[in-house]
Order: sequence, then structure tokens, then C-alpha cells
Amino acid sequence: MSKRHSAKYKIDRRMGENLWGRPKSPVNSRSYGPGQHGQRRKSKVSDFGLQLRAKQKLKGYYGNLTEKQFSRTYEEAARRKGNTSENLIGLLESRLDAIVYRAKFVPTPFAARQFVNHGHVTVNGKRVNIPSYRCKAGDVIQVREKSRNMALVLESVASNERDFCEYVTVDTKALSATFVRAPELSEVPYPVKMEPNLVVEFYAS
Repeated sequence: MSKRHSAKYKIDRRMGENLWGRPKSPVNSRSYGPGQHGQRRKSKVSDFGLQLRAKQKLKGYYGNLTEKQFSRTYEEAARRKGNTSENLIGLLESRLDAIVYRAKFVPTPFAARQFVNHGHVTVNGKRVNIPSYRCKAGDVIQVREKSRNMALVLESVASNERDFCEYVTVDTKALSATFVRAPELSEVPYPVKMEPNLVVEFYAS
């Protein structure tokens, strides 16, 4: 098992939730946490604990971002006008790797980060290999011609495991996607409940 896959499953076990809604998640068969104390009765969690968990869950969902990357995204969301928690989701979903995942070019956010890193994607015709690259409305993201026959891509595009979302339009034949706009929280197809309002409270406290 690769380091990336083991990290993904560790996050699921630690959170006790199937973050990506995948059938292979260990949480489907073991809903308790990992380790010898994983099956202990859960004690009441403090407000800080709930806020921390909400942050770890959201951070983990996007390929387990580093604390530095995630806190910078929060700071940008807080600087912008409007609701900070909605801004935070909009910024996270504007990442290039997030759009590659939403377009179903790859099966997981972890694979999306690696896919972009390895130079398999173009934005408006130019090769971009930075997963955190922030896309703007109208940007066209496309799998490079040399990469279109990769098994990872073909299997993911053919999979019925996930649905497409309204804020990313996809041409599966051309393997291209257009980022329509930054979404609101209610539009993002998270398999589990995300609470960005608690994330805001975590950083504001």
C-alpha cells in the first residue's frame, strides 16, 4: 500500500467517517478509531475539540493539506467580504486539484494532487503543475493529450461512484472541464457533514 493510500485510510479511521464516500473505506467495516483504545466509549468533546475536529476533517478531505496551506486559505477567506465560512469553501473548491477531482479525471483528492504535480493538466492551454493554483470563473482545465489514455483517468471517468456538480461543467470526451464559479457550501457534494463555521471559530478563538 502506498504512503498516499495509507494516509487516506488513516484519516478515515481517525475521524470515524467515510470522508470521500468510497466503498473501500475501512470505516465501512470498522466504525471505531484505530489503536488499542479505539473502541473505548467516547467521552464528551469540548467546544475546542469540536472545532479542531471540524478543521482536521475539512483539511483532510482536500488531500490532507498542510497546516500552513490551510491557515493561509482561511486568512484569505477572512480578508474577503461576505461570510468567511462560505468564502473558505469557495477558495478550497477553486484549487486546481479540487477541480480535477470534481471533474472525475482522477478517483481521489490525493490522486488529483499527484496528477497535477506530475504535469498532466493544462489551464487555458498552459501546463500548470501547482495543485493549489487558484482557478477563476471561466478557466478551462484539460487533461494533456499524452495523459488521456492513463488507466487511472479512464477508470475514474467511467466510474459511477460520484456525480458531477453544477459549478464545474465537464466534457468527458475531450477530458476538459470549465470552472463556472466558486460554489456555496450547500452545493458541494461532501459525503459527510462539513462545518466550516466551526473552523472559523477555531481560528478566531
